[in-house]
Amino acid sequence: MEVAGDLEAKIESLLNVEKKMRLDNDVAGTKKAVTDILQLCYEAKAWKTLNDQIVLLSKRRGQLKQAVTAMVQQAMQYIDETPDVESKVELIKALNSVSAGKIYVEIERARLIKKLAKIKEEQGQIAEAADLMQEIAVETFGAMAKTEKIAFILEQVRLCLDRQDYVRAQILSRKISPRVFDADTSKEKKKPKEGDNVVEEAPADIPSLMELKRIYYELMIRFYSHSNDYLEICRCYKSIYEIPSVKEDPTQWIPVLRKICWYLVLSPHDPMQSSLLNSTLEDKNLSEISHFRLLLKQLVTMEVIQWTALWNTFNKEFDNEKNMLGGSLGDKAAEDLRQRVIEHNILVVSKYYSRITLKRLAQLLCLSVQEAEKHLSDMVVSKALVAKIDRPMGIVCFQAAKDSNDILNSWSLNLEKLLDLVEKSCHQIHKETMVHKVALKV
Repeated sequence: MEVAGDLEAKIESLLNVEKKMRLDNDVAGTKKAVTDILQLCYEAKAWKTLNDQIVLLSKRRGQLKQAVTAMVQQAMQYIDETPDVESKVELIKALNSVSAGKIYVEIERARLIKKLAKIKEEQGQIAEAADLMQEIAVETFGAMAKTEKIAFILEQVRLCLDRQDYVRAQILSRKISPRVFDADTSKEKKKPKEGDNVVEEAPADIPSLMELKRIYYELMIRFYSHSNDYLEICRCYKSIYEIPSVKEDPTQWIPVLRKICWYLVLSPHDPMQSSLLNSTLEDKNLSEISHFRLLLKQLVTMEVIQWTALWNTFNKEFDNEKNMLGGSLGDKAAEDLRQRVIEHNILVVSKYYSRITLKRLAQLLCLSVQEAEKHLSDMVVSKALVAKIDRPMGIVCFQAAKDSNDILNSWSLNLEKLLDLVEKSCHQIHKETMVHKVALKV
């Protein structure tokens, strides 16, 4: 009781000092008075009194911004010293109520919310943690360090993915431009001019820009895996592969390069996939995993791939991905791989044949006639191929139908070529007669 009474007396005395300094507009004196009050409460371990004093001091008439900032910053140092989770949460909530709506302590509020969200997540309340984090729009904070902003947004994305809120995760991820990771950090920072916003240094626990890049793409892999968007997953792994720390360590880049190869094979055929496929084949590091060079080579070679032989060769490698970085390729991956092989084979057939019977096509694809027709129809619908099926005759035509303008243009071009050849022939005949001085008999 005596200790409590003594503490109250000291606080009362300091409150009078604080009032005098505040009314005199003495910034340094007011800051010292409020921080001394908080220090007294902390040393006495009077956590409830500390929370009450934080709220009381912030609500005093004409309270100086600098005093509120100093008070919040001082109290944030005590959060980790609290005896239990309840005291920690109460202190964070008290500081949160004081900093709400005040631009000059917006960074402190963001850090407080992050701490509170972490506690909620540890308690298994992921939805509540995600909702708390989404209240803060750090991209508008001019004074916050770039790496801290990115780390905060990535935490928001991670919590949304944990609660399987993929729509909001995509919206939040778009706040980060991938180009921000390519910024040159070696350049010296310019000294801020007078009147410019001073950017604070990021806390020590915030990862570097390259580490954040890896976290960002790992989260995007989780997002794209939900919809089995293999090409985007491949591009994410390609970006991780380009990180200097990954490229220097074979134990890191080999699993990543394996994933790039697998997801390239699983991606539907399109110009982007073709470009990535060719650039990957030119990579010298691919010689370290020669099996995968062979796999990619089969896709760029215009030859029919035998699915059974391919699966027997790469079945073990496919299963080994479960133990590699990034885990297994997904439940549908084996089925999709077979689908990609069938699509490749149909494209190869379309290059060599202008017309082919459905029965022969099915033989080449090692499928039944019904399956071959279904896969061919799917490719035509997705505009990956131009083809027409004459079902009564059982014939597939891979030539695109030409309209009247195309036919006239082709005729015109052929006539032009013919006339050009006639002119060249006449010129050659005339040249020969001039050289040998042979008179032409009419």
